[in-house]
Amino acid sequence: MMRKLAIALALVAGPAMAEDAIVTGYDGSFEDAAFAVENAIVNAGLVIDYVSHVGEMLNRTGADVGSDAALYTQADVFLFCSAVVSRQVMEADPLNLVHCPYGIAVAETAEGVLILHRDYPEGAMQAVEDLLAGIVAEAAAF
Repeated sequence: MMRKLAIALALVAGPAMAEDAIVTGYDGSFEDAAFAVENAIVNAGLVIDYVSHVGEMLNRTGADVGSDAALYTQADVFLFCSAVVSRQVMEADPLNLVHCPYGIAVAETAEGVLILHRDYPEGAMQAVEDLLAGIVAEAAAF
């Protein structure tokens, strides 16, 4: 119930918090949202290290783990890092290494298309959250 409320709020009100995620609704198709996120990451001067096709994996393996729940129509996570921001946050605290690489997810559910990223701890990691928020804002405006 709480997750559906968070998704509904994201679709209606823009960015919203859902547990440890910041969720932004996207007014368009999954393909357009994924394309917009990819372009926004590249426009920020960053290189995408990997795209994890989480939705495909979950759909493919559901029966194998005894589940018939359809979580996403599609869901991808774009993983990347920033040398500048990573150095900044890891010089502040070398243990911030555990947060790298950074990811932005695009998901399509029955409620609509979402762009999501983690809500990082206060302090030095705010620089990462600001970077991700900027990328998501550019993608959401696409």
